[in-house]
Amino acid sequence: MHPIPASDTQHLVTQAYAGHPTYICSHCSAVIALQDEMISKAFSGREGRGYLMNAATNVKLGRKEDRSLMTGVHTVADVFCMGCNDRLGWFYHKAADPSQKYKESKYLLEREKLVKENNWELDKPSPSIP
Repeated sequence: MHPIPASDTQHLVTQAYAGHPTYICSHCSAVIALQDEMISKAFSGREGRGYLMNAATNVKLGRKEDRSLMTGVHTVADVFCMGCNDRLGWFYHKAADPSQKYKESKYLLEREKLVKENNWELDKPSPSIP
C-alpha cells in the first residue's frame, strides 16, 4: 500500500462548473466532475460500482503502480480529493491489453464517493398582472 498524499491541498479546491450538473465529493462537497464527462456507468471499483470519466477536477494522483484488475493488468494511480484527501478511485495511465486501451488517460470514480448535483432551477413565477 502506498502512502496517501498529504492533505494540505484544501486551499487549492476550485469552485468549477457553476450552474452545470456535476458530481461532488460525498465527504467535503468539492466539485469533482461534470456529469457530461461520464463515459460509462458499467464499471466496478474497489467498493462497488464506478463511473468511467473523461476528466476530473479538484483531484490529485497517487503513485503509479501496475494493478491486476478484472480486465487485466493496468498501470494506474489512485485518485484523491483535493478538499479532504478521500480516495475517490483511480486514473488509468496504461493498459497492457490492446482491447483496453480506450481506458487510458481516463478516471474510474467510485459511485459511493460521489454525490450527483443536478443544479436544477425551479421555474420563476410569472409576474402577476394587476
